[in-house]
Amino acid sequence: MNDTLPEIRLEDTGSKGRYFIRSAAGDVAEMTFSKAGEHLIIIDHTEVPDAFRGQGAGLRLVTRAVEDMRAAGKKIIPLCPFANAQFRKHAEWADVLKG
Repeated sequence: MNDTLPEIRLEDTGSKGRYFIRSAAGDVAEMTFSKAGEHLIIIDHTEVPDAFRGQGAGLRLVTRAVEDMRAAGKKIIPLCPFANAQFRKHAEWADVLKG
């Protein structure tokens, strides 16, 4: 089995978007978000199918959003329970967390 996950892709539909990873078998792990103005996104859902369990896919998706929003000077509201838990575990993300 390949020990590297497929690349994370970003799909932006204007007011919403998602980061996702698609496996060779077609399984999709995703983290969806809504845009709240020019400088804020709300992570509203993270879903990781069993095919990705134990591979850190959910954390990779949230980490990518943090990196992208930091680079763009934007903030994140992690409404999704998984994303919220990750923000509590990663104090180094405080600069992008909308307090």
